Amino acid sequence: MPATDPKHLRVVAIGGGTGLSTLLRGLKRYVPAPGPQPLVDTAPTTIPCFIRELSAIVTVTDDGGSSGRLREDLNMLPPGDVRNCMVALSEDEHLLSRLFQHRFASGDLEGHSFGNLFLAALTGITGDFAQAVQTSSQILATRGRIYPSTTANATLSAQMDDGSIVRGETNITASKRSIVELMLEPADAGPLPESLEAIANADLITLGPGSLYTSLITNLLVSGIPEALAASKATRVYICNLMTQANESLGLTASQHIEKILDHAGAQIFDYALVNTAPLRPETIAQYAREGQTPIETDLDRIRSLGVEPITGNFAHEGEVLRHSYEYVAETVLELALKR
Repeated sequence: MPATDPKHLRVVAIGGGTGLSTLLRGLKRYVPAPGPQPLVDTAPTTIPCFIRELSAIVTVTDDGGSSGRLREDLNMLPPGDVRNCMVALSEDEHLLSRLFQHRFASGDLEGHSFGNLFLAALTGITGDFAQAVQTSSQILATRGRIYPSTTANATLSAQMDDGSIVRGETNITASKRSIVELMLEPADAGPLPESLEAIANADLITLGPGSLYTSLITNLLVSGIPEALAASKATRVYICNLMTQANESLGLTASQHIEKILDHAGAQIFDYALVNTAPLRPETIAQYAREGQTPIETDLDRIRSLGVEPITGNFAHEGEVLRHSYEYVAETVLELALKR
């Protein structure tokens, strides 16, 4: 059952890619440091909240780059998205980020990141990828638990709008066709029991931000996860992307993002949707327009018609690249959980 003390929440964040690791940076600030230390000095005081348990459920279907090579050579799950979450939740993120994101520039290791090799080595030692993730989290004193969405060596496939079937995440994202349906092979790939337990006990569950199909929906194809989300009594929040994405969501409105997710989940899994309604700078819009990407249309009434309440605001951080403002997003979703 969810915690009765609203100041000590159990939080589950689901996703992958840069979006999930960005959100975790914001949520981490509410997690007490390991050991007897008090909450970190940088934690905000605007809302009276600690996170007693923070869990990340991370997609593991990447088959490109360093992750794809390790997956093929060592028959292991792709470590890239998990690595990014480990960095985001670590105590000394600056140093660890430089170390774990370091890519070798020559020789047999060219293109591999140190963090991926670190997880590969631990997988070899423990004999189990999920155990390697937990062991590395202990070594790095991460402020939360990280679970791969499945331990099955699963492959994504997609039916495109011309009826063709494309297999493999890299091929799917490279396709110029629109995705109609995403599938997982094997179809019965199951989650870790710990993931289902975290969802069942959660006070707050988030999905997103991230690539609609390859970072978000892929988690919902794992047997048992959508059912657990539908049954959860937690506050369930979808964090909408800021821009449409080439090969995944060009032309889709905010409500259509939600519709695609609900169609694949087969159930209602959201109470709220965080939607950015603040205008972006013209230079930011021009930068993304080169790839055909545009700010996502915020059709709020249509979102409400799906049984989801939109939460609007300025959730964007416009730097060299456009990202969510992880501090404000974390604060907002925690406030939603506290209200319930």
